[in-house]
Amino acid sequence: MQRTELEQLMTAEGLNLLDSLPPYTTGANIVRSVTALRKRGYSADLVGAVMTQARLRAKAVAKFGDFADRMLFTEAGLEQATRLNVAALHAGRFRAAGLDRVADLGCGIGADALAFAGLGLDVTAVDHDEVTAALASYNLAPFDTARVELGEAEAFELSRVDAVYFDPARRTAGHSNTSRLTDPDDYSPSLRHVFAVAERMPVGVKLGPGLDRELLPDDAEAQWVSVDGHVVETGLWFGLLARPGIRRSALVIAKGRTDELTAAADSADVDAGELGEFLYEPDGSVIRARLIGDLARHLGARMVSDQIAYLTSDDLIATPFATAFRVREVLPYNVATLKRELKARGIGRLEIKKRGVDLDPAALRPKLSLQGTEEATLFVTRIAGRHAAILADRLG
Repeated sequence: MQRTELEQLMTAEGLNLLDSLPPYTTGANIVRSVTALRKRGYSADLVGAVMTQARLRAKAVAKFGDFADRMLFTEAGLEQATRLNVAALHAGRFRAAGLDRVADLGCGIGADALAFAGLGLDVTAVDHDEVTAALASYNLAPFDTARVELGEAEAFELSRVDAVYFDPARRTAGHSNTSRLTDPDDYSPSLRHVFAVAERMPVGVKLGPGLDRELLPDDAEAQWVSVDGHVVETGLWFGLLARPGIRRSALVIAKGRTDELTAAADSADVDAGELGEFLYEPDGSVIRARLIGDLARHLGARMVSDQIAYLTSDDLIATPFATAFRVREVLPYNVATLKRELKARGIGRLEIKKRGVDLDPAALRPKLSLQGTEEATLFVTRIAGRHAAILADRLG
């Protein structure tokens, strides 16, 4: 979003027009809506701006629910924004620790600040981008305890607050078509600055789920968060915001539930053993937190193969931290054999998963010439050091 587009949108005419639009749909309805608005005398620039916001609001419902209809976004800002249910958990840490004055440095469109203010915390939200800060101001306007400032995170006067929440920019500057930064020193602010602040006061940090574990400070609680099967962030918590005795956490949010697996350190793996009747695929947060061993011990399970994140057991135990599959049989990992065996079983819908092998499931699928009405899951992995294909049925 350019400043000129923002200026048109942030007028009584622009905002009233946006709020008057019917629910956003794709295809011919968009063309009709644009044509109708142009016939009513609205400029092409204003129509473009409100239609973009209508599209982003519709997309934002997945993250913000009903709040999305009263918010403004950029493409990049929405993509990088914290889901509201996750932001509420962030805010809960500050409130539980008795930290009332919080600075949200790198606030983006204001998702986390929204949750902080919603819990009654006094929040100062700061962003270095003028357009983004303006949108955050609009989104936070309903809250008396929230304010937005334009500025650099490194220049913020820390004595103004009790604690800091950082969401460092991990992509190149811009409001769309940004690219990921790979060097933590290039983040804005840099991790070097973030960790220096964490030595002085309570700090929370939102980082990407693929964070290099070599960067994890020894004194931080590291929490990997999964939402509906997708790992969405790594959270680092320092000082009063880190829970005593916890340094690793896998938080799973799915099916209306929130479940957590915690430990004081990475857990040692269990031994590999014979493939049982059931195969468990640990949630991505459990894998990234390196708590597979603890999960295996809870399930009474063993590894399918050393160094590979599949578990197996002869007993079925329900757990929010893994997806269970009933093993049908083990097939040779040979395309011709798999094609023949799947055809014989009438399997036309096949979920393909892989670990520990060099395989592109998208490239394998057309080679199998799937036919039939049955469905199954195929795990291509290693068993006892050899490639194997495990045919299974997803449970639950």
